Amino acid sequence: MWGLIKMLSLSTIQKRLSNLKNWALDGSFIVKDFDFNSFKEIGEFVNKIAEIVEKQKHHPSIVINENNLRISLISHEERGLTTRDFDFAEAVDNITGD
Repeated sequence: MWGLIKMLSLSTIQKRLSNLKNWALDGSFIVKDFDFNSFKEIGEFVNKIAEIVEKQKHHPSIVINENNLRISLISHEERGLTTRDFDFAEAVDNITGD
C-alpha cells in the first residue's frame, strides 16, 4: 500500500520545510530538536507523539539524550521523504505550538 506513495523532489522538500517550525533537512531525513526541563516532560511529549503515530500509522525515530529529544522522519518504504513525513511534522508542530 505505502509503496504507491511518491518521494518528493528537493524543491518540494525545501518548500514544505519553509512551512514548518524549526525543522531541518539532515541527509535524507527531516529532523527537529526539542529541549525539556525534565525527563518527565519528555515522557509526556512522547505520549503525545504516540497519538500521532497511531492516527497516521507513520513512525518517527526518536532519540533522547538527557533533557533533549530529536525526532527524525523518513518514509522507510520509499527510502526518502514523502508527504507523510511532512504531515507528521505538521502534526507535531500543532501539539507543541512552536
